[in-house]
Amino acid sequence: MERISGVKKQYAWGSDTAIQEHFGIGEPGETLAEVWFGAHRLSPSALLSDESADPISLADWISADPEGTLGVSVVERFGARLPYLIKLIAPKRPLSLQVHPDREHAQLMFDVEERAGIPLDAAQRMYKDPNYKPELIYALTRFEALAGFRAPRRIVEIFSDLDTELATQIVSQLRAQPSPEGIREVTDRLLSPHTTPAAPQVEATVAAMSDRLQAGVSPSVRVDRVVTSLARQYPGDAGAVVAAMLNPVSLRPGEVLFTPPGGIHAYVSGLGVEIMANSDNVLRAGLTEKHVDCQELLNCLDYVAAPPVRIAPEWVTDSTQVFYAPVDDFELSVTKLGDPQLLPGHGGRIVLCIEGEAILSDAETDQLRLLPGQAVFVRADKTPVYASGHGVVMQSDIP
Repeated sequence: MERISGVKKQYAWGSDTAIQEHFGIGEPGETLAEVWFGAHRLSPSALLSDESADPISLADWISADPEGTLGVSVVERFGARLPYLIKLIAPKRPLSLQVHPDREHAQLMFDVEERAGIPLDAAQRMYKDPNYKPELIYALTRFEALAGFRAPRRIVEIFSDLDTELATQIVSQLRAQPSPEGIREVTDRLLSPHTTPAAPQVEATVAAMSDRLQAGVSPSVRVDRVVTSLARQYPGDAGAVVAAMLNPVSLRPGEVLFTPPGGIHAYVSGLGVEIMANSDNVLRAGLTEKHVDCQELLNCLDYVAAPPVRIAPEWVTDSTQVFYAPVDDFELSVTKLGDPQLLPGHGGRIVLCIEGEAILSDAETDQLRLLPGQAVFVRADKTPVYASGHGVVMQSDIP
């Protein structure tokens, strides 16, 4: 087992208290949005046992012995790379309206941007790697999000009593085409650079939603609140109107939301742990100060209306529950600690303490003590691993 560092990410939408108070990471008042644990090429964790001025990264350490660190079957499927990435995430205000590409499109566009010579750290670089990015969020506090399109009839209900030009157009289009094609045409019109409505049209529709909210006649209080909040932060941005077409999601602590490639979504507020395929490919279409490419997002977007994908856990022991995502890159388990117990799992694993205190041991390593926000990487050839203590650990491994 090797202790690994987390890599802090200071984005404008981050909280200045959540990660600091829950995990003891960061400085008081520092805007801290994410902390990464993994081996992504742009922000790999470092081995904390290496006290040199330039410690070895987890990515390089895995590359030096992929079969020992990841396991033979993992290397056969994914090559000499860790296939997942873990993040602490703490949005204080909404993230951008975004979509992640599928694997084939990610490879294609990564190659295009590489040939174009766009630096990986350039603001306009969209594809930082050739991988897709399905992701799962585990809520540590109440967590609010938007995920996937509502059914066309529900979108019509949201807009039908708004006496604005933009709302009337949306209702007319979806009544004529109550299908994924109708959703596609409405979304494309709202987000495409050549057809997106002018700011006054957006603001008029948002104002009408605010008025009915105040009057107590909203068909969806949650949607109107989210849209008016988004519009205050991003005035005139048509992304706020698109947000009204999405499913609102409220997660209680311990619940999860899975987002497949192509699924439109935005995280609104809360504190959670994300696990995803090892990628940083994010396509944005609004509600952000970052680079936006609406057309590229539309190229990857799944327009089929569907409810949010909430994954129920399977209890594999009396104290460990596993969330089996419908992908091959990762699975997530959560263990409540007590007397020493075996942590189920295989392949290269990251164990993260999310509450209390954990004591980990394997057949060869002295006991390691973990506090919230501290993590270790467990080699595939260093099993079994036992955990005890008073708290909760989260583990990512490879199915």
